[in-house]
Amino acid sequence: GEMAQDMTEKELLKMELDQLKKEVKNERQMVSKTGKEIKEYIESMAGEDPLLKGVPEDKNPFKEKGGCTVS
Repeated sequence: GEMAQDMTEKELLKMELDQLKKEVKNERQMVSKTGKEIKEYIESMAGEDPLLKGVPEDKNPFKEKGGCTVS
């Protein structure tokens, strides 16, 4: 963005270093473990997922209120 262009290289490197210091504190886990957990969670919620089962017409706030005809 605009801000980054006004910064010196030293300031940019300091920002990057601060970010890396934050990231290194993140707890890491094996994808083989977390992937399985995510899959199980998604499958357990699938029955409630409007993207999978759709939204009933009467509950859809984005449904067209009226049509238009071209004559």
